[in-house]
Amino acid sequence: MSQSTFTILLGGELQVTDRLRDAISDSRFIAADGGMRHAAALGVVPELWVGDFDSTPTDLAGAFAAVPRQPYPAAKASTDGEIAVSEAIARGAKRLILAGALAGERSDHAIQHLLYAVSLAEQGYDVLLTSGGEEAVPLIAGKIELDLPPDSLFSVPGFSELRGLTIENARYPLADFHLPFGSSRTISNVANGKVRFSLLSGRAIVLARPYDLSGV
Repeated sequence: MSQSTFTILLGGELQVTDRLRDAISDSRFIAADGGMRHAAALGVVPELWVGDFDSTPTDLAGAFAAVPRQPYPAAKASTDGEIAVSEAIARGAKRLILAGALAGERSDHAIQHLLYAVSLAEQGYDVLLTSGGEEAVPLIAGKIELDLPPDSLFSVPGFSELRGLTIENARYPLADFHLPFGSSRTISNVANGKVRFSLLSGRAIVLARPYDLSGV
């Protein structure tokens, strides 16, 4: 087991897929409130359970009664997910997998997870957000490579103006591109396999749908 890879179980929807299992195979786990419901489906027992527990049903609490809890009041300055990430970092996390971060009833939480992931990347952490069927990776100044199935879909929404954006090994490549803030130019691209991204300045997220081969 890796001592520096932590999966944070969040309250959004989570589909158990081969890519998800591969991503978390060498991970430690912390659950954020109702995100504990994903533990049974994944066959894991988190080392810590944090939150205000306002979305934790009684049967779930009973099933994981042995997991140490760290309760917080409902009126707090951070989300349960951010608290869980802080606990992971305190335990030596370098790579963070936010499972259940991208879907669910609370779009405000999903948006905040994306923004928070970019902030974590700027602090030097390796971050993956996943719902099992969809994945997201922060893109900041520098280079990243994503191993995506050929013909699968991905997009690169910018959270700011992007300068020097390069996308290689995709149906619609870009080279040293200037993307104005709010532009839809980088939505709905198609992977040819491993896709390489580089950026000179700006903040963005790569949203990939590895099981969506509608780009064929």
